[in-house]
Amino acid sequence: MQPPIALDKLQINRIKRLAEIKRRTLGFVGDTPIASQIFTILENMNILLLEYPIKSEGEKPAFSAVLMYSKESNEELIFIGLNTADYFDRQVFAVAHELYHFYTKTGSHLSRVAEEENLLAEAEANRFAAEFLLPESILEHIILNEFKDSSLKKVQIKTLLRFIARLQCTWWLPYRSLVRRLKEIDVISNQQYEQLYSINERNMDEEYGRMGRAINNEIFLKLNTATNNIGTSPKDIEVIIRNFEDNIIDEDKFINTLSLFNKNPHDYGYNIEVSDEDANEFEEYPGH
Repeated sequence: MQPPIALDKLQINRIKRLAEIKRRTLGFVGDTPIASQIFTILENMNILLLEYPIKSEGEKPAFSAVLMYSKESNEELIFIGLNTADYFDRQVFAVAHELYHFYTKTGSHLSRVAEEENLLAEAEANRFAAEFLLPESILEHIILNEFKDSSLKKVQIKTLLRFIARLQCTWWLPYRSLVRRLKEIDVISNQQYEQLYSINERNMDEEYGRMGRAINNEIFLKLNTATNNIGTSPKDIEVIIRNFEDNIIDEDKFINTLSLFNKNPHDYGYNIEVSDEDANEFEEYPGH
């Protein structure tokens, strides 16, 4: 297994500073986890979240998330498309990953799991997501407070697994992201890293799965389950409806966009006639 791309100190400091500023700006001060509030953050930033499950095809990995921009009548719309066929903890991480691309103004962006360790921009976005969801200073404080030492290199694997499971249930990062966090801040050895990283963390009947369920069964199972959601928030649906009402989008685009979320204009009080030709075309969209 190849380790992730190593960022230099300047890159790391820049990313840590950006994550710290954005957390504070959003009201997350001290040791407050973002966790599920990542989706509320998108709403407050007027970023539309579009959820749809897309399975992998063969060896080519499905995308994790995509950042998109659209301009309608001089109004810029910002979207994050989220692959809900992925585990929920990875969905949370993917949203934080895309926020890095949004904050750094890198334009529209598509991330795939297989690329994330091999490209510098993806390594930076992953480090930001980790810092944004669980800042290094907070993680170091947790370690020092619990183990009375700044290093975990003498801690046995079972103890580390229980510690990681508790971190996961509180901070909502994926298991492997937490293992990387511990290696990034140099509190575990290369041998511990290799051993921890080789574990099948998704098998609920194996050691780590049993530990996680014993710590917080509801949250742990939620994080390790694919939601397969199709839709967007009511607030984002309202944006689509108002764009239609303000003539920013036409009837066809209105129907087409709502159909992606298994909804139609009639649900919101609009009776729009659809031609047979258009109806056949809509049937070809995913979800029909």
